[in-house]
Amino acid sequence: MGDPDRGSTGPLDGKTALVTGAGTGIGRATALMLAEEGATVVLVGRRPDPLDEVAAAVVAAGGTALARPAHVENADDVGELIRWTRDTAGPVDVLVNNAGGAGRTGDVRRVGEDEWHAVVDVNLTAVYQLTRAVLPDMLERGGGSIITISSLAAVRPTSLGGAPYGAAKAGVRNFMTYLRHTYGDDLVRATCVLPGAVDTPVLDSRPEPPGAELRAAMVRPEDVARAVLLCATLPPRTVIEELVIAPTRSGRTGGRPGSGPPRPS
Repeated sequence: MGDPDRGSTGPLDGKTALVTGAGTGIGRATALMLAEEGATVVLVGRRPDPLDEVAAAVVAAGGTALARPAHVENADDVGELIRWTRDTAGPVDVLVNNAGGAGRTGDVRRVGEDEWHAVVDVNLTAVYQLTRAVLPDMLERGGGSIITISSLAAVRPTSLGGAPYGAAKAGVRNFMTYLRHTYGDDLVRATCVLPGAVDTPVLDSRPEPPGAELRAAMVRPEDVARAVLLCATLPPRTVIEELVIAPTRSGRTGGRPGSGPPRPS
């Protein structure tokens, strides 16, 4: 719940927003923006130190944030997380399913079962677990927003993200459609955001991290966060069903004659 002494109101005042993968990248940027508009943000991730840093940044900006480490693909962790959130900050009004990650194997012939399950669990099963956990409160309270960060890999899969990643991201896209068709009349809004390449720290863990020129052309975490904020702050009568966010420029050299390399914005 927002600070009653802030002296100004935002469209998310009195709302509780739970953001997974909130310690870095898109999750961090999203949490900061939601808090700026008045939401109490519950920061969820595996590592406590990044969550604490984001919480401190929210508080320093005059917002309210709570940090809670959890493995969101684990049903017991999710159940405890939602109970703790309800008791500490109130029922979840806005769920942002952002936690995810790609595998390290591009060729599906070399993807072992452990890697397959690990990638699918964090990108798809976790979304199911969290959604199932927050839905009863949303239905009882007359609505809510579930916003899931998918990927263009859901519709344009490549070996860069890997087979399990693309399959999982396609799965959550389908799942958001199911939610809209099933609970839309109850004012539960389900949105799927499909970003293209995003310049986040996770790129550093790739076997071949992209170079500076390519990264400069990518979508930024704050670009995706602005889209999430729009989806969360529209009137309850309106839902953005799906939103694609892609780089304007390809990042490749040798494009339009005289265009030169992309410049950071």
